[in-house]
Amino acid sequence: MQTLTNTDFNFEGQKSVYHGKVRDVYDINDKYLVMVATDRISAFDVILPKGIPFKGQVLNQIAAHFLKATEDIVPNWLVTVPDPMVTVGLKCQPLKIEMIVRGYLAGSAWRDYEAGAREICGVALPDGLKENQKLPHPILTPTTKADEGHDLNISHDEIIAQGLVGADVLDQVEKYALAIFERGTQMAAERGLILVDTKYEFGLLDGKVILIDEIHTPDSSRYFYADTYEELFEKGLPQKQLSKEFVRQWLIANGFMGKEGQQVPEMTDEYCKEVSDRYIELYEHITGLKFDKQPCDNLADRIEHNVADALKTL
Repeated sequence: MQTLTNTDFNFEGQKSVYHGKVRDVYDINDKYLVMVATDRISAFDVILPKGIPFKGQVLNQIAAHFLKATEDIVPNWLVTVPDPMVTVGLKCQPLKIEMIVRGYLAGSAWRDYEAGAREICGVALPDGLKENQKLPHPILTPTTKADEGHDLNISHDEIIAQGLVGADVLDQVEKYALAIFERGTQMAAERGLILVDTKYEFGLLDGKVILIDEIHTPDSSRYFYADTYEELFEKGLPQKQLSKEFVRQWLIANGFMGKEGQQVPEMTDEYCKEVSDRYIELYEHITGLKFDKQPCDNLADRIEHNVADALKTL
């Protein structure tokens, strides 16, 4: 089964291209971005050697689904989805922060809390909380967007003091983030899921705040299964998650955590298909839609043709 693991397009009006861990982003006339969701998969900041069939289609279509479902709350960058693996959107000036919203004490926030922190990004937390406990209300724990190295936690006041984002814009971004999270929480509940925490990115276009990038995908969000949450929480057991955590666990079990000298375990065709099946399961569970596998022969030719046709109409 073919996968798309690298791209080298030359679209009409193309100014530049950025190759990320998973997505390749083409700048068209400094006005539009063509974002190609490849089949690459990364873990521990390492791009794994084999692509996962249909992964790009899964992530692109989940993101498009939730962008369309929240466009009544906040304007977003999406213009069209000309191909199952591609989103074309407006080029915005990205804000230099990522807005993380947490409804539960999990992940890095729990690790900080367990280590003794009682304030995260300027938000005070009470004593006595447990891992994966629901917070009294969703909290905002922004991070910087580092050009190199890791993103760092930052508070509302620090963002303004460092001149990263103006006060008026930051207030608007915070309101938008909480409102989108509320919508995502409602949509997750309808699917028997809990939206635990997630990441949003925003930009400016002509001075207006715009939601950019992907939202509510398994790569940018953490979901728990609602039907087992209470029992597992009361017993202090790990939650059943809907995310790509199963890939990280497989790597760990096979001796790889991205550290120097460690070797990525062999990714057989059978294993790649198993991961593909899990991603399709994620898509169907999160969206409630049946996944329609698109033909995966000549992926690059298909994308090039579909994007070229779309750009002519913009």
